[in-house]
Amino acid sequence: MSAVREGLPEGRYGRSADERADRKLKIIGSVLGAGLIALIAWFGYVYVVEEDVSGQLTGFKVTAADTVDVRLEITKDRDATAVCTVRALDTRHDEVGRKSFTFGQRQDDLIKVMTVRTTGRATSAELVGCDSATHG
Repeated sequence: MSAVREGLPEGRYGRSADERADRKLKIIGSVLGAGLIALIAWFGYVYVVEEDVSGQLTGFKVTAADTVDVRLEITKDRDATAVCTVRALDTRHDEVGRKSFTFGQRQDDLIKVMTVRTTGRATSAELVGCDSATHG
């Protein structure tokens, strides 16, 4: 009796289609993985190194038809001057007030309640953003 072979001789006819597909998937996965690592590193750099001022609006209270008090939490470097802009919105989400506040206190973290005057009754408030005064 003679032995029957079940496949092609190993390595005789080059790589199979499965091996080529596996190689392509490995290359694509490696490139995407390297890109993801680079993206995470860039976000980390921006967050840790470049952002020396950040803020968060943690509450607001409509105190009159033409004023709203906003509670801001500001995180900054001790020597930085923070400029935060807040806007007040009415029921249709139209802007009825806007004010920028400057925080130059020699403190790292601040919690302040500030008043924004409005042209109509505000129903909400939002923080537009905070930036370092040196960024201009």
